[in-house]
Amino acid sequence: MSLPSISVIIPTYNREKVLRETLADVLQQDYPDFEVLVVDQTPTHEPETDAYLQSLAESNRIQWLRLDWASLPGARNYAVRRSQGAIILFLDDDVQLPPGFLHAHARNYLDNPEIGAIAGRVFDRMKLADSGGGLTIEDLPPEAMDPGIAWYYIDLVHTVKPQQVLSVRGCNMSFRREIFDKYGLHFDERFRGSAVREESDFCLRLRQTGYKIWYEPDAHLIHLGEETGGCHDISTRSISYQITFYHNHFLLGLNNLTLSQCLRFFARLFDCHVLGHPPCNKSGSPIKTLVRGWFYTLGFFNAVGTVLQSSFQDGQIYSQQDELAHSQKT
Repeated sequence: MSLPSISVIIPTYNREKVLRETLADVLQQDYPDFEVLVVDQTPTHEPETDAYLQSLAESNRIQWLRLDWASLPGARNYAVRRSQGAIILFLDDDVQLPPGFLHAHARNYLDNPEIGAIAGRVFDRMKLADSGGGLTIEDLPPEAMDPGIAWYYIDLVHTVKPQQVLSVRGCNMSFRREIFDKYGLHFDERFRGSAVREESDFCLRLRQTGYKIWYEPDAHLIHLGEETGGCHDISTRSISYQITFYHNHFLLGLNNLTLSQCLRFFARLFDCHVLGHPPCNKSGSPIKTLVRGWFYTLGFFNAVGTVLQSSFQDGQIYSQQDELAHSQKT
């Protein structure tokens, strides 16, 4: 059986050297049929990066898609509409790939027709440092398949055994094309800022198709976790970031969960991110706890406002702009 074609999609924002290194790793992959789409939301690159991307585009080694807005889910949707592969694979713009990475994703789709998505393993520098690098997990606990609390039990860093999972990590995930074409799924552009939880939202909707999400540790990469650029269109220390962080979590729940699941999810979010209990391990200072509680509250009402607004405007503004521009051209 022939290997499926793969579209590698890399959204990028304000990245320079690390983006060039990521692209070099991708282009060195020994895979017979793949294309690379770089969705570039950077206003102005350094001359070296600009020349590098221009050279790759002119030699048809990448599609260089330049946009004047910054939205991670919007960038993903934009590239999917322009891709050709039977498999759509998303990477961050600050990763390092081993040889055989694309093969590790592709073979799972050939081996099991029930698989609709692959969650690759992520060697996350920060999480490995926190654990000391010696932790290994065979089977994820049952809680990792419970949508109400799974987000605190899914570990795609330390897990070493292939298995079904509830969600993926956005820096290393792939999907069958029909997830988008046949079932009409798209990434929700109402997820703002760093767009935390947008891939989780997508995966909860994907499960309604009957397809499985499969964790494949052989499809591993190193995530550098750069502090600037990427999808960080706002500073992680800003008030806007803090509000959108909670907004996105609440939006995930309001979009997909039952009332009881929402209550458990929101309670766990408060316990971890506001009170600072494990695994978040944040400062227990009364002032900091009060401030985080204020952001939590603002984020909740912000998400409720988003849901109410969506009753008359679905919020997929970047896709709507793209579709309008396409219709005007034709």
